[in-house]
Amino acid sequence: MLRYIDLIFAQHLLQEIRVDDPKNRIDMSLEDIEIVLSRHWASNLNTPVFLVDSVGNLIFINEAAEPLLGFRFAEIGEIGAEFWATAFSITDERGDPIPAEEQPLAIALSQQKPAHRKFNAIGLDGIKREIEATCFPLINSEGHFFGVAAMFWHIESAD
Repeated sequence: MLRYIDLIFAQHLLQEIRVDDPKNRIDMSLEDIEIVLSRHWASNLNTPVFLVDSVGNLIFINEAAEPLLGFRFAEIGEIGAEFWATAFSITDERGDPIPAEEQPLAIALSQQKPAHRKFNAIGLDGIKREIEATCFPLINSEGHFFGVAAMFWHIESAD
């Protein structure tokens, strides 16, 4: 049932963006449609979520994630992997930097398997937050990897 609903939604999207004039026609690849559907899914969640493409470019954050990351997606838009990978200070509970290859996002990207971890992160707003994150690969029904979804929670201190 879910697959059928996704197909109907994707067809609706395609009907809205295609124009009869071949010069104005916009073709979307299957990966483009999968990304649109993933963004739609994330935008309807109250849980903070961000999405990266298969090479690590930040392609979407939902409204719930904006305060925790320290920026609004509408103001910055998509961010390249080079900037995104170094923009946030990620440390363990002792304050020691967590190597990139041990961070959940990097594991999900490089190994295409889910990863979970608790860590401290300083957002683009300069505020340090204790975060718990689960990152999982986005793989379509044909086995094609097209990105990673990261769901995360701000852990409120008991102080």
